[in-house]
Amino acid sequence: MHKRSTAIDVLFVNWRDVTHPEGGGSERYVHRMAEGLAAAGLSVTLFCAAHGQAPADEVLNGVRVVRRGGRMGVYPQALAFVRRHRPRLVVDVQNGLPFASTLVTRAPVVNLVHHVHREQWPIVFGRIGGALGWWLESGVAPRLYRGSRYVTVSGATAVELAGLGVDAGRISIVPNGIEPAPPVEARRSPSPRLVVLGRLVPHKRVEHALEVLARLRNRWPELRLSVVGEGWWDDQLRAGAERLGVTDLVDFHGFVDEQAKHEELARAWVHLCPSVKEGWGLVVSEAGHHEVPTVGYRAAGGLRESVLDGRTGLLVDDLDELTAAVDRLLADESTRRAMGRAAARHAATFSWPASLRDFAGVLAAAVGESAPLAVDEDVDRLVALLELLHGGGVGVDGGRDPRDRCGAHGDTARAGQQQNDQGLHPGTLFRGERRRSVTVEGNVVIHNPAPTTVSSAQT
Repeated sequence: MHKRSTAIDVLFVNWRDVTHPEGGGSERYVHRMAEGLAAAGLSVTLFCAAHGQAPADEVLNGVRVVRRGGRMGVYPQALAFVRRHRPRLVVDVQNGLPFASTLVTRAPVVNLVHHVHREQWPIVFGRIGGALGWWLESGVAPRLYRGSRYVTVSGATAVELAGLGVDAGRISIVPNGIEPAPPVEARRSPSPRLVVLGRLVPHKRVEHALEVLARLRNRWPELRLSVVGEGWWDDQLRAGAERLGVTDLVDFHGFVDEQAKHEELARAWVHLCPSVKEGWGLVVSEAGHHEVPTVGYRAAGGLRESVLDGRTGLLVDDLDELTAAVDRLLADESTRRAMGRAAARHAATFSWPASLRDFAGVLAAAVGESAPLAVDEDVDRLVALLELLHGGGVGVDGGRDPRDRCGAHGDTARAGQQQNDQGLHPGTLFRGERRRSVTVEGNVVIHNPAPTTVSSAQT
């Protein structure tokens, strides 16, 4: 396909990429979308923060990656890049702080939000810094993007965004895909084994997994916990294990490659996801591929959709319930195995190619809306390619990127009440031009919607 070498069709701006020491599931999502668009013939660039483990400029699977600035410096540098290069479409990845590309470009801007950070701000930045961050995310950002389309990965985040004043009719849900699990040599551990997977940072609350281990060690003397991942909270977690007297029962693996990660998941009996917040929880699907059920917190948001409570795992409300749920699954082999099989079936319903098609549909709609601002041959070509991809006319490889890093850096009545509390009608939470399977299991569960949109009539 013909394309101009100097123009950027789609620019993603994100504060990290998959090679970043703190990159994780949300970065993998961005790379999958970017790589799929590039494979379809678009000129795609990802602008993100620089770090010491990757060059300033490189091309990964057809995507030009530009790394500039640091944790905060990436924001002004990204704005300067947008203004200078004038891409035809911008995807702002809002990980709490907005990039605000709408201030420097007339091109359409799509805001990608994995989850809302209300609970995380004070944990990471303290009371004052957290209040400032939350004001920027909840008050300023919705105004900056008031004319933009939003993409998120779960119904839980869509509801929260609508609660912040985002026009519900402009929110589309495109869930995470997942790669098929590689063949593994490991077999299920003969003795009970728990696993927690992800970045070692405070809001992932790995301490709760350590506490569960301490509380159950007398009942299950052979119980062990695998902690897979790295991060700046590592020393505090090791100190916590020592304080709880479980150092001898914990394996801190640090960063591992993809194969080692899947080997460890295959050994586990139960996967713990005690995070404060998850947009979706990609690790839940990865554990599910190995028939490992997940126990996590209902309040985490996206877990209400990646974990089908009582079918593919268990959702709980506090540490006491977390401990009891793990104890139950360890003791009840029949239930544990049944949930594991259901988790594998659930994980198999998601794929990156399907997510990419829906993501492309949102981008095509965004460009189409802005056409009066810039109608030319290149814009027409961009819309045509996006619509072709959205319709499934372009083959996209859903294969694994060798640079992916693991952890380096994922009762109907109650659901109706939660939706009513948000001012949404429980029977018609989502609508779209086309529909695929949408079911309610404790909360809304979306199987690769195409693309699903929160109804504006419900706010």
